[in-house]
Amino acid sequence: MATAEGSKEMPATGARPAHADNEAHAAQAVREIFDAIAPRYDLLNHLLSANIDRLWRRKAARRFRAVLARPQAAVLDICCGTGDLTLALLKRRPRGARPILAADFSHPMLVRAADKFAARAEAIPIEADALHLPFRDGSLDLVVTAFGFRNLANYEAGLKEFFRVLKPGGQLGILEFSEPGGWMGKAYAIYFRRVLPAIGRAVCGQDYPYSYLPASVGEFPPPAQLRAMMQALGYADCAWKPYTLGIAGLFTATRPENGNQDSAVHVASCAP
Repeated sequence: MATAEGSKEMPATGARPAHADNEAHAAQAVREIFDAIAPRYDLLNHLLSANIDRLWRRKAARRFRAVLARPQAAVLDICCGTGDLTLALLKRRPRGARPILAADFSHPMLVRAADKFAARAEAIPIEADALHLPFRDGSLDLVVTAFGFRNLANYEAGLKEFFRVLKPGGQLGILEFSEPGGWMGKAYAIYFRRVLPAIGRAVCGQDYPYSYLPASVGEFPPPAQLRAMMQALGYADCAWKPYTLGIAGLFTATRPENGNQDSAVHVASCAP
């Protein structure tokens, strides 16, 4: 994830991997983490979640079934990783529909996504930065992401960029981990902070990527705070729906039909 011009000396306002003291360093550290775990990413995701992550992606795709059913809808899966959310979205697309754009900034992750898409023309892998999307203003009907937004070096900049590329009336979906409360939260914290890194080390031979994961969830804004951030940037209909007792949840929002780019700080397009 390259960061916005001039951000190299700014403190991180998003993901904060160890020893990353600014947004540029945070972005580079996150890229290196996902490059390193790409070969075992799918195995560990499904193993560590007991395959519940597949259910979460299916539920997220179902939430946007109306826009996905429109053949000409322009859809972007940003921070697509190895493409599992894209595949869930494709199941909701009609035959002959416009291909889904699946973008990620980790080349090794995107290579694995491309392998999954190879037998079908309904998805196009794109190596791209979530903070500098190569799409025109107001060109997309739906922007979705699963477990990737939390890793952006600047959450506000990411929301602004998504707002920029969405059409008026376009929808946003962010599927992310959360920290549940009560007894579930306590049990989850033990698993997330102690068991998960040990399994990651055993399977991947690396400890830090799976120590970073629980740390990143702990530092991620709680649902009310992220919804407030969305609203402040001009989004409408901001909501959060918890999944599996709040272990994960889907944030949803819309770029208003009568809104204009002035309701969010303009981020220049990377495309002419």
